[in-house]
Amino acid sequence: MARTIAIGRQDFEKIRVNHNFYIDKTDFIRQWWESEAFRKNASANTVLLSVGKKY
Repeated sequence: MARTIAIGRQDFEKIRVNHNFYIDKTDFIRQWWESEAFRKNASANTVLLSVGKKY
C-alpha cells in the first residue's frame, strides 16, 4: 500500500490514522536555527520569530 506524504497537515492523529508518510524535521529546524546562515537573514528571523510567538 503506497502512503501519501502529509504536506500541510497539522493534525498528527489524522496523519497516523490515514497512514500518511510523515517526515520529522525537528533536528533540521534546530540545526538551521543555530546556523550562521540563519543569523545573517534578518527578514527570515522576523517571520520565524512571529511564528514562534503564535505557537
